[in-house]
Amino acid sequence: MTKRVHNFNAGPAVLPLPVLQQAQAEMLDFQGSGMSVLEISHRSKEFEGVIQQAEADLRTLMNIPSNYKVLFLQGGASLQFTMAPMNLRPAGASADYILTGVWGKKAFQEARKLGEARLAATTEASNFDHLPAQAELDLDPRAAYLHFTSNETIHGVEYFNEPAPPPGVALVCDASSDFVSRPIDVSKYALIYAGAQKNAGPAGVVVTILRDDLLERTPAGLPVMLDYKTLASDGSMYNTPPCYSIYILGLVLNWLKEIGGLPEIARRNQAKANLVYKAIDESGGFYRGHASPESRSVMNVTFRLPNEQMEEQFASEARKRELIGLKGHRSVGGMRASLYNALPIQAAEALVEFMKEFQQKNGLFLAPSRASLISPDG
Repeated sequence: MTKRVHNFNAGPAVLPLPVLQQAQAEMLDFQGSGMSVLEISHRSKEFEGVIQQAEADLRTLMNIPSNYKVLFLQGGASLQFTMAPMNLRPAGASADYILTGVWGKKAFQEARKLGEARLAATTEASNFDHLPAQAELDLDPRAAYLHFTSNETIHGVEYFNEPAPPPGVALVCDASSDFVSRPIDVSKYALIYAGAQKNAGPAGVVVTILRDDLLERTPAGLPVMLDYKTLASDGSMYNTPPCYSIYILGLVLNWLKEIGGLPEIARRNQAKANLVYKAIDESGGFYRGHASPESRSVMNVTFRLPNEQMEEQFASEARKRELIGLKGHRSVGGMRASLYNALPIQAAEALVEFMKEFQQKNGLFLAPSRASLISPDG
């Protein structure tokens, strides 16, 4: 039998088993073509069907209005850090950025290389453990756009209600790590971009959803592969797109439709997160969540143990139990359980069982009235 582990990697991440099985079945002969999707021309009728169906399914799942373009691009979300300001920020204009983690900070740094960008808010002083309230945002009513990251994978904080920009200011979102994990109102956004490799597919393709009036902002003379207007007019195929990544993305979108769409996957994702956060909250302080409860991510559960040595032991023993990818990002340490769309609830249950056994075996707990770790003997 094929071995499958509990995959908590933060990205590239777990894919739905039915998607992998269909890709395996079609590897040598895609729909009677006698070729793999890895081999067919991106100009062929077979691939035209793939990319058109992927767009149609995404529009259905997210209820994308007709005045939005859907692009399947390359370079990942990190290239969008550059493309968004290049295309959407007119000469001499500024853009506002909300920093709630590493990825928002990287987007801000890239934007500043190309023009004026200002901080609308940052939670870096508290190590990005919460989201700023709307009243805390310092917003420029003349900004070209307001940028935020809907879910920060490293620190484990997630927006469930979008920040509101001033009237007339475009809202731009890096949705890479909670893309198609729950319903959102696309009409509130001017631009949504998301690397597929966490919730929607493999590495290699970034999905960009852009309100079409924004295309008029694209300045003349941009390098063609960084020009939204050209890429949109050519239907994501100015050059050879990442064909196989788009194919797998399309299979994932079809899987989402078949299981009940974004409301159903949101229910499943919340159930997984509830299990893990409950184990943290009921551990008496042995496990300590990084994010404030009101800002906790459903996608990436970040937590610490009593000390770094114990965290290394936790990760090592978890691997032996086939619980893979639980070490936190090298920049913050600790643990991180990524609970993306395709992770079955059985994986979350297995993690919680292991967490309880690990705590019991190591015999430590945090007494409610004391700030130091003590043993069960006191």
